Amino acid sequence: MDLILGAGPVVKLVLAILVYFSVVSWAIIFYKFLIIQRAAKASTQFVAFFWAKKRLDLIAQEVNNYDHSPLAALFREGYEELLRSQKSADGDEGGGEFRVADNVGRALRRATTLETQRLERYLTFLATTGSAAPFIGLFGTVWGIMDSFRSIGATGSASLAVVAPGISEALVATAIGLVAAIPAVIGYNHFVNKVNIITGEMDNFSQEFLNIVQRLSRRS
Repeated sequence: MDLILGAGPVVKLVLAILVYFSVVSWAIIFYKFLIIQRAAKASTQFVAFFWAKKRLDLIAQEVNNYDHSPLAALFREGYEELLRSQKSADGDEGGGEFRVADNVGRALRRATTLETQRLERYLTFLATTGSAAPFIGLFGTVWGIMDSFRSIGATGSASLAVVAPGISEALVATAIGLVAAIPAVIGYNHFVNKVNIITGEMDNFSQEFLNIVQRLSRRS
């Protein structure tokens, strides 16, 4: 604290910016951890429920019990589009099953994109913190060292007692920059990996759902 309080105004501004980045990054890390863990758990439960029920109408009656599951959101969008497409295809003489499957496929892709964007929300801030914080800290360090050399020039003394305090104060900015950047980079990589896993599960579920829709269309 003595080093921070004894730093110059520019270094203090840099430290304030880094503290802001660090606090927001930790808030995002805790928030995304809860969101993604909840989404993964709810998706596992929904998949088990989906294959246990097998009938789409029965699944639709209870799908709202899995609001935190991206797969449940995909099912909801796909099933609603299936009902709309079947109604519009009832009067068609041919090719209706292909149009139904195509419409449902587009709805599933749209829902996958929306759910992926929801899961990736705020991760850009972690990436920005991880890449920018060390450079912001380095800027504070360079500025502090410049002040130290200016003090040396003003006093005419280059002794360690004169140089060391200013340089140690300046290096605090680099240290705080690394403290802000390291958790942000680790959190970003972790959450991107988790989101990619869930996105893969959504793609697999979309394909399975389309297969079911195509079989139902051929039967009808």
